[in-house]
Amino acid sequence: MADGLQTVKNWILERHPERDDIASDLDLIENRLIDSLSFVEFVFLLEQESGTAIQMETLEVESIRTLGAIGQHFFKAPVEVQA
Repeated sequence: MADGLQTVKNWILERHPERDDIASDLDLIENRLIDSLSFVEFVFLLEQESGTAIQMETLEVESIRTLGAIGQHFFKAPVEVQA
């Protein structure tokens, strides 16, 4: 797991001490791990950790619904070029 994605996961776990872990396919919104009160703070953290500017108007919920989706959309591994 990328360091930034691990930071995002830790941030969520800190706000939900009843959880030991979060599966990569767990719906964060449906399970209320990200709610409307923490949403702006969550997006700010995601911007900081991914280095990607996020426009709230164009943010697709599917891109933040699970840790797997967050990893895919915001923490893509660099493409390796083979000679």
